[in-house]
Amino acid sequence: MRKPKAIIVGGSIAGISCAKALILAGWDVVVIEKTRGPPIGNPTGAGIALNPLSQKMVKSWLHQPDLLHNITLPLTIGQNRAVDREKNICGTDEIIDVVGDLLVAADGSCSSVRQTFLPDSKLRYTGYCAWRGVFDFSENENSETIQGIRKAYPELGNGVHGDSATMKVSSDMIKKMHQEAEKIWVPEFARVIKETKEPFLNLMYDCDPLTQIYWDNVVLIGDAAHPITPHCARSTNMAIADAAVLGKCLERWGPENLHSALEEHQSVRLPVTTKQVLHSRRVGQIKLGLPTPDREPFDPNTASPEDCEILKQRRLPFFDDVPSILE
Repeated sequence: MRKPKAIIVGGSIAGISCAKALILAGWDVVVIEKTRGPPIGNPTGAGIALNPLSQKMVKSWLHQPDLLHNITLPLTIGQNRAVDREKNICGTDEIIDVVGDLLVAADGSCSSVRQTFLPDSKLRYTGYCAWRGVFDFSENENSETIQGIRKAYPELGNGVHGDSATMKVSSDMIKKMHQEAEKIWVPEFARVIKETKEPFLNLMYDCDPLTQIYWDNVVLIGDAAHPITPHCARSTNMAIADAAVLGKCLERWGPENLHSALEEHQSVRLPVTTKQVLHSRRVGQIKLGLPTPDREPFDPNTASPEDCEILKQRRLPFFDDVPSILE
């Protein structure tokens, strides 16, 4: 019998995760990605911070499960470090028809597929942005700067996060940022910031939660389905969970019951992603001292332990939830 075929738009973490999950479910997969080369440069931020469920799923997709822990370091506290990505777009006007049984939109927060089905759904600018940068110490791991930052932040691992629009910055903006860093951060971290080449700004966006993420034989996953702010380090984890659940639903129902599979996937994922998007939005507002309807602006200098409780990662809805279909 002919295997069912899925067309995945986007070679993102969501797209590649979905490809692995669907292959294991017995599907043929074609991944369409407009970027021709590996990530280089620094026009945008990219992020990876894997929770236990994500680690479990990724390891199940690898031929060498230990590879995940061999090439990463644990992040035991909520800190972020940025890496970079450069888009090298293929300049061609050629149109190629690709035929499949299922279209998976993993094309990010600015999803063109989502825009096709939900033209009124817009990204929501949060009102703030974040400085990011890449500090390359690969050839000088024992430098005074690196030794200092490891001493000041002994639990710092290789955690990264972020996925949003990037704004170019001027030398005056960078100079002002360095001055502010010296006032706010410990000297070791301020030094890392000053020695980071080509820092950049990310404008932070999310989207009001969707009420539908599939139509006929089209489904949204990852940031295409639920753009989220980076405050709870969820984007990557949500994408991996989307892919894993979708794969299991397709495997359970089979290609002849595609609608039922997509309906189950939506019923499992929407309640989770809706609450997580709204919680991350709220955490961002609190961290930045923005007004909220039910509390005074947050001040880290005067906040009590109770005031800080909501900022903990474990306060995120469904923080350690494992969907029953993945158990």
